[in-house]
Amino acid sequence: MKIGMVQFAPDFGAVNENIERVIRLIGNRDAQIWVLPELFATGYQFVDRSEAEALAKNTSKLMIQRLAKFARERNCLIAGGFPELDGSKLYNSAFLVGADGLMATYRKVHLFDREKEIFSPGNMGFPVVEAGGVRLGMMVCFDWYFPESARTLAKGGAQIILHPSNLVLPHCPDSMPVRCLENRVFAITANRVGFEKRTEEQLTYIGKSQIVSPQGEI
Repeated sequence: MKIGMVQFAPDFGAVNENIERVIRLIGNRDAQIWVLPELFATGYQFVDRSEAEALAKNTSKLMIQRLAKFARERNCLIAGGFPELDGSKLYNSAFLVGADGLMATYRKVHLFDREKEIFSPGNMGFPVVEAGGVRLGMMVCFDWYFPESARTLAKGGAQIILHPSNLVLPHCPDSMPVRCLENRVFAITANRVGFEKRTEEQLTYIGKSQIVSPQGEI
C-alpha cells in the first residue's frame, strides 16, 4: 500500500482555496490513502467559538463533496481535520472520505490549550473502520501525548493510525515512533507549516510530517 501526506500552510478562513491547494499539491502523485493536516481547510487559530462555528457551517459540505469527487477520480481515501458542528456542540474532528463520500468521523478527545475554549471533547471514543483492505484508526494532533489513544486504536484492531496535526511543540514528532513500536502499528502524521497570529500569541507550526513503521522506523 502506498500512502502520502500533504504538508502546507493553509490561509486562515480560505476554505475553498485551501481545499483546491491540497488537490493541486497532490497533483498526479499516486497513493491509496492521503492524510491532510488538522483543520486544513479553515486554519487553526480561531479568535473565539463564534468564528469557529461560522467556519464550520461553511466547511463540511463543501469539503466532503470536493474531496469525494477527487477520491472517485483517483480511487483513493483521504483523511484530514475539520471543525464539526453537531447541534450546539462544536468538535475538532477528523474525517475519512472515499468515493461515496464520508466513511468515518473521529472527534478529538484530548483538546490542547485554547481549544478547550472553543471545542467540546470528543464523545465517540476511538473508532476503527475497515477500508481499502486495511483497518484504519484516527487521532488528532495532541492525542499523541496520551499513550492510551494509540493503544485503544491498536486494541480495536487498527493497523494504520491516521494522524492529522497542527504541531507546535518541537518534541512532538519524537513520540510517534514510540507509539508505533509500543503498539506494532503504522502511523501517518500530516502536520502543517507556517504561522498564524490572530490573537496575542503567534503560533509557529513545525512541519516534520512523517510515516512510521511498526518497528518505529521513520
